[in-house]
Amino acid sequence: MAKKVKREEVQLVGFIGVGLDNEDGHRRLTQNENFLLVGGSAETHEKMQNASIYFNERLEERGKPLQETEPQEAIDLLREALDR
Repeated sequence: MAKKVKREEVQLVGFIGVGLDNEDGHRRLTQNENFLLVGGSAETHEKMQNASIYFNERLEERGKPLQETEPQEAIDLLREALDR
């Protein structure tokens, strides 16, 4: 008889955003409730910041923390934040 494999529950703990287009030598780092954003040009870093703020606001409207959010729901929210 085969052993049952216990599947671990997936839990999101945060996102890391990395900007790779920095050519001005500035080191940019932003941390908020669910994100750590590193690097990028001023424009790219600002876009990542705006997306993270939008994501966090939409999540707050849903009344639950990231850790209680289904992965697919979080991915959909992140795509929506990035497409704005």
